[in-house]
Amino acid sequence: MTTTPTAPEQIARTLGRAAERCRFDPPVRHVYNPLVYAFEAHRQYLLRYCRRGADILLLGMNPGPFGMVQTGVPFGEVTAVTDWLGICQGVAPPKDQHPKRPIEGFRCTRREISGQRLWGWAKDRFGTPDSFFRRFFIWNYCPLAFLEETGRNRTPDKLPPPERVPLFEACDHALVRIVEYQQPKLVLGVGRFGEARARRVLRGKDIRIGHILHPSPASPAANLGWAEQVERQLADLGVALP
Repeated sequence: MTTTPTAPEQIARTLGRAAERCRFDPPVRHVYNPLVYAFEAHRQYLLRYCRRGADILLLGMNPGPFGMVQTGVPFGEVTAVTDWLGICQGVAPPKDQHPKRPIEGFRCTRREISGQRLWGWAKDRFGTPDSFFRRFFIWNYCPLAFLEETGRNRTPDKLPPPERVPLFEACDHALVRIVEYQQPKLVLGVGRFGEARARRVLRGKDIRIGHILHPSPASPAANLGWAEQVERQLADLGVALP
């Protein structure tokens, strides 16, 4: 007897609620959960673009302060989300915000370089979202962004075990569910963190796992022609591009 895979909207809603129950101590001062305050925008992303049968799942780490934190879309640099993905609403910022990292939603004028590079490459290579999402989908492993008192971003891998373990359990569960829904042939971490989590969580499944270079400007390698390097990595993995 086969069971119907959980719909992506429900996977995201369940993950957002589970993450909201987690608690974090200093140096974390503020925690942003776009699967709560930007759920409608994220829901639009899922309904439009999360398709069964996409070959490749790209797995990011967690929301960036000028990307998914603002738009509810992974690597969601504002202009890419509004102009290319066509998502322009669905963010209702919470009252409790870090004064140095406000949630301005689609009015945010700061640009997330990682998102510019990733979605810019998708647009340049595939032309339309429909063409890109027939082959790929992008999912962030962890839905939370962590800010220290200074406004510095703290990545989830730096959390102490008592905080990290329950959060990662919820994230692991969601990753399994989204893979069951999409049935990708290849899961690629956008960076090595995503690859490591995928190898741990999806162990034993008939899915190839690897990684591509993260597009962050903090990576010296990514500043030396990120798109060209990623296309070489994809070619080495046997991924044919248009």
